[in-house]
Amino acid sequence: MQIPTIVSAPMDVVTEVRREAALLKTGALQNAIFNSANFSSIATDEKGVIQIFNVGAERMLGYTAPEVVDRVTPADISDPQELIVRARALSLELGTPITPGFEALVFKASRGIEDIYELTYIRKDGSRFPAVVSVTALRDDPGEIIGYLLIGTDNTARKQVEAEQKLLDQRLRDQQFYTRSLIESNIDALIATDPAGIITDANKQMEALTGCTRDELIGAPFKDFFTDPDRAEAGIRWVLSGGKVTDYELTARARDGKETVVSYNATTFHDRDRKLQGVFAAARDVTERKRFERALQENNLELERARAAAEKANLAKSDFLSSMSHELRSPLNAILGFAQLMSSETPPPTQKQSAQIDPILRAGWYLLDLINEILDLAQVESGKLALSLEPTSLAEVMTECRAMIEPQGQKRGIRMTFPDFETACFVNADRTRLKQVLLNLLSNAVKYNRAEGTVRVEFAVEAERIRISVRDSGAGLGPEMLEQLFQSFNRLGRESTTEEGTGIGLVMSKRLVEMMGGTIGVESTVGVGSVFWFELGGAVAPGLMVDEAESPAAAVLAVSGPAPVRTVLCVEDNPANMALIAQLIARRPDLRLLSAGDGNLGVRAARERLPDVILMDINLPGISGIEALRILREDAATAHIPVIALSANAMPRDIEKGLCAGFYRYLTKPIKVDEFMRALDTALEVTPHIAVPTR
Repeated sequence: MQIPTIVSAPMDVVTEVRREAALLKTGALQNAIFNSANFSSIATDEKGVIQIFNVGAERMLGYTAPEVVDRVTPADISDPQELIVRARALSLELGTPITPGFEALVFKASRGIEDIYELTYIRKDGSRFPAVVSVTALRDDPGEIIGYLLIGTDNTARKQVEAEQKLLDQRLRDQQFYTRSLIESNIDALIATDPAGIITDANKQMEALTGCTRDELIGAPFKDFFTDPDRAEAGIRWVLSGGKVTDYELTARARDGKETVVSYNATTFHDRDRKLQGVFAAARDVTERKRFERALQENNLELERARAAAEKANLAKSDFLSSMSHELRSPLNAILGFAQLMSSETPPPTQKQSAQIDPILRAGWYLLDLINEILDLAQVESGKLALSLEPTSLAEVMTECRAMIEPQGQKRGIRMTFPDFETACFVNADRTRLKQVLLNLLSNAVKYNRAEGTVRVEFAVEAERIRISVRDSGAGLGPEMLEQLFQSFNRLGRESTTEEGTGIGLVMSKRLVEMMGGTIGVESTVGVGSVFWFELGGAVAPGLMVDEAESPAAAVLAVSGPAPVRTVLCVEDNPANMALIAQLIARRPDLRLLSAGDGNLGVRAARERLPDVILMDINLPGISGIEALRILREDAATAHIPVIALSANAMPRDIEKGLCAGFYRYLTKPIKVDEFMRALDTALEVTPHIAVPTR
């Protein structure tokens, strides 16, 4: 039997097949890696001109391969400023000049140094993204560089994560700093202990209290720093059993032996799982407080004397302000009185005598104005001047001011115009002080105007404010003078002129306007004139208030049956308010109304007519309602008459002050009809209608 011959393939053929298969597999892997969309693979020649631009590079940078191959270098798609910085840094690091551009990207790789760096690539659309780039020099068999391979990955996500982590870290540091700052800035000594009473944290105040550092305190028993360790330890146990303790007094002993009485407030604290972590305590040094309390008790009599002395000093100041007017007016009365007698003698004085008398009169009247204004200003600045803010008719006040100021303007040929009020216009103001402010501005407009000039008064309603302006055709004021306005005794250089003035009027006007809740200002142009203005809050016309619980008929309260006519005196400077009172009294056939426009007239009318009841405003021209009440109480003929206060001063302290002064009732404006009528009736009941002998 013939055995078949088995012919095997030559070994070199098998090896070749396997080698080719491995090469194909390696090529496929290399191709897959090179064309991966997740990496930008850019290969250049030895000069840096791009030769290969893979799919990943196209996706990341937005260019197609034909747009960059044989056209640009990787430096052309990189941030030029970063290349300059990199070239400078490499030059310093390697000790050789390196040109910004492609050389800066591949210099290390060209020297065989591994190089991975971050840079910013610029896409075709101009947008930018951070990339991590690995650079490798490509060499031929002899080892000569034939190009470079730059493999990059988009670093945006990692940068974003790093930025977010950095922000979180910063927030954590800020929170820790904030928390520590709160602890350290506390004026109390703060400590935390574990459930066993061992200190786990302390602030600088605790360090100062004990004379120990924070490291020395942490880990030490809480009780060791007090003169009574048992009481200190009992406090910790008390907190652990009850949850908190307040005003727990202990005496701390410092390392140097100094003892400090402290008041402890403590509570327990827990972690997120509500597991007890220990005790948090705050100790406040009460040594000074206790010392002060002892000193206060020991010196109580001395403090009382000091208070009495202060009250006496304030009273003396008030008495001085009150008496100063009388003391200065008395000699002025003689000076002005005799000077007026001399000027009105029959036969009249000669021209020479008149020339001597006139300066006396001018100086006297000027001095009187100065005294009045200084006293007013002193009262304002000392807080003694009280205002009664109520709805005030601007038309009425302006009419009165016009009657007083127009004669002054006519003497100098100044034409004055005032607004026509087609509808009622009310401001929230003290009527007397509003008139004072307006008169001051009008007087200045006339005084410092040019001959044959003009003064125009205007008003405008802006939102809920009303602006009153006084416009003159005077010389005007420059910027440097405007800055000096509203300064006491500053007449802006007018002292050398013939125009008299004190330099107080504008200051006083500013204070009064501000006390009435308004603002004042000026606009001026040299050679044209000035506009002085002030704004006050608008108000509705004074009205009557009827309680909702009362029926309309209850507001009339008519008297049934015949009754004797009783007399009511109303002392009120606001015509609108007086008209309201007149309407109310007119509803009562058993009442007759008398009126007076200021405190002095009110006192005189009360003495002459002996009314059954007096209605008294508080803030009045001349003397206040409280002063008028005092005069009436000191007079036997009027002491029995009940006086009811009617005031816009409605603060509790104002009401208390009025009742303490002796008013029978204190009613606030706007008037509530039923309340007003009840007060009037009860006052009439306590005053029998009998004839009271006059003096």
